[in-house]
Amino acid sequence: MGSEAYRFAIAPMMDWTDRHCRYFHRILSRRARLYTEMLTAAAVLNGDRLRLLDHDEAEHPLAVQLGGSQPRELAEAAAICADFGYDEINLNVGCPSERVQNGAFGACLMREPARVAECVAAMKARVALPVTVKCRLGVDEQEKDALFIFAEAVIQAGADALIVHARKAWLKGLSPRDNRTVPPLDYTPVRALKQAHPHIPVVLNGGLADLSQMKAELAGVDGLMIGRAAYQDPALLLDVDRVFFDAEAPVESRRAAVEAYLPYIEARLKEGAPLSAMTRHMLGLYNGLSGARAFRRHLATQAAKPGAGVEVVREAMAWVREDERTAAAE
Repeated sequence: MGSEAYRFAIAPMMDWTDRHCRYFHRILSRRARLYTEMLTAAAVLNGDRLRLLDHDEAEHPLAVQLGGSQPRELAEAAAICADFGYDEINLNVGCPSERVQNGAFGACLMREPARVAECVAAMKARVALPVTVKCRLGVDEQEKDALFIFAEAVIQAGADALIVHARKAWLKGLSPRDNRTVPPLDYTPVRALKQAHPHIPVVLNGGLADLSQMKAELAGVDGLMIGRAAYQDPALLLDVDRVFFDAEAPVESRRAAVEAYLPYIEARLKEGAPLSAMTRHMLGLYNGLSGARAFRRHLATQAAKPGAGVEVVREAMAWVREDERTAAAE
C-alpha cells in the first residue's frame, strides 16, 4: 500500500469514533482513512465480536486499532479483525490512561521497543494486512532519541507505517485529557524520523486544527491524522478530498450530508439503536453558522427522548441557514 493511503486520516478516539461516527465522517470524505476506537486484544478474543467489530462496507478504507502487549494474543486478535474485513491493523502505543498503563500497554510501551517489535512481528506473521503503530515522541523523562530507537525496532519487525502524536506522554502527573494538550507539540522529530526512514510512511498527528495549517504541515511527512478537529468541526471534512486528493467532495453541503445520513439513521433505529447515539456525532456540523446553537440544543434535548426518530433531525435543521455566518460565540 502506497503512502498516499495515509495522506489524511481521522484518529481513533475512545467513546467517539464508533461505527455511527465513522459512517457520518465517510459521508463527508470518501478518501480519509478512518480508525475504530481502541479495542483491547482481550476484548476481541473474549467479548462480543459482532458488537465490537461490525461495520458498514461504506466505512472503508477502515483500520482497527488494537491495544495489548502480548504477541500471541495480538496476533490472534489481528486474525479475527482481518476476517471481519478491516484494511489495516494499528497498534496503540500512545494512550496514556491509567487503565491502559495497568494493562501494560499504550504509551508505557514506548519504554519497551523490543516487546512492541515482537508484537508487530507476530501480527505480521499472522495476517496479510498492513500492520502499523501509533505512538508518542516518548514518555516522561525519555531522551529525544527514544522515538528513533523505538521506530527502528518496530520497522525492523515489519511495521508498515508509523503514526506519531507529536507530544510526549506524561504518565505521572497528567490526566489523559491533559496529555492531549499540555505537553508541548514538536513536529521536528517526526519530520526527522521520515528523513531517517524514507521508505516507510510517517504520519503526523497532534494539534492540527484547520485545513490551511494541515496542508502546510504535510511538508516532510507522508500524511496527517486529525482527531478533535474532525469531531468538533466535522464540516471541515467536506474539503478534505479536494485539498488532499484533488477529488470532488462526496456531498456539496452540510445539509446534503445530513440528508445522506438519514437513511442510515433510520436503518439503525429499526435495529434498536437510540437516535442520540447517532446524532451526537453531528452536533458540531453547523458550528459558525446562524442557528448552530439552536441546532445543537434541539438535537441534544430531543434525540435522547424515548421513541425519537428522524423528524428530530429535520426539526433541528430548520434552525440553520448555511449561507449565514454568525459570531464566534454562536
